[in-house]
Amino acid sequence: MHILVTNDDGPPSDQSSPYVHSLVSSLQAAGHTVSVVLPHTQRSWIGKAHLVGKSVRPSYFRPSPLTTSNGRLSNTGTTHTRPLPSSSTDEEWVLVDSTPASCVQIGLYHYFKERGPIDLVISGPNYGRNSTAVFSLSSGTIGGAMEAAVCGFKSIALSYAFFDRNHDPTIITGASALSVKLVEHLHANWDPTTHLYSVNVPLVEDVGSRKILYTHMLQNTWRSGSCFQPIEVPEGEDEGPAEAEAAMRKAEEKQGIRELTGESVPNSGRETPLQSHVRYTHKHFKWAPHFKDVYQSVEESEPGNDGWAVAHMNTSVTPLRANFMHSGQQEGEIKL
Repeated sequence: MHILVTNDDGPPSDQSSPYVHSLVSSLQAAGHTVSVVLPHTQRSWIGKAHLVGKSVRPSYFRPSPLTTSNGRLSNTGTTHTRPLPSSSTDEEWVLVDSTPASCVQIGLYHYFKERGPIDLVISGPNYGRNSTAVFSLSSGTIGGAMEAAVCGFKSIALSYAFFDRNHDPTIITGASALSVKLVEHLHANWDPTTHLYSVNVPLVEDVGSRKILYTHMLQNTWRSGSCFQPIEVPEGEDEGPAEAEAAMRKAEEKQGIRELTGESVPNSGRETPLQSHVRYTHKHFKWAPHFKDVYQSVEESEPGNDGWAVAHMNTSVTPLRANFMHSGQQEGEIKL
């Protein structure tokens, strides 16, 4: 197959994108032609957005050979402002200063024509799970796959659910090997009513021997109030998206340890509302969602959903359609 790979974590990096090089190498080793277009930096939680009114500029990433060093897979390479000459056989990936959905559009229609038609788009592997509605509806990984689906291409959103962040190369390699087999199976047995699949692979030992389950997406909500915390910060001192994403992954790692040990999730409660004698209090707001809402909804759910499957160290495969399906049976004219 000719497979287009994108993600929302950016080019290979131990800190923000530790899995994409492993997947690309595993797909290539299985005989597939792999073309890669990634955001030039981390773009998590951006959904299927495009940056309207902004021109998109490519750069070119040349990954170093994938090796193991100091107990980790290498995630190195060099970035260049101009592509290699057409005569070169060196591997080169395209980076664009935009979103995963934009990467898909540019990869599908503006590069790689000489490699033949694209058979499948894979968005990921995401650095962390994309299970349940709360995570999935904002996921840049799923957003990239959704963009491919609305362009008429088969697509898979792939996420690696970590339970600790030691990036064990054996576990990552095992997850990529399983992912390749699963991708091949889904493509060969594609359900005609499905536009895309959301797949969550747990990063655990011998993941290939664990169950792979078709699941539905758990419908959950933010139950503990606002996802933003009022703060007082001087202008110019806000933390960037990379720092915010790192904090989220740290919280996810703590939850992974709880899932491994059976420890319950603490309930921190709601924030105390600010009191003021003026119309508005001028504040800054920091993105600080209560991730315990997600984990508690999974603990309280019945078996069969994506969150439950991942929490029990199984791979979840959730068939999706690229639309907001209507609900209910309401029909006809509304008269007021």
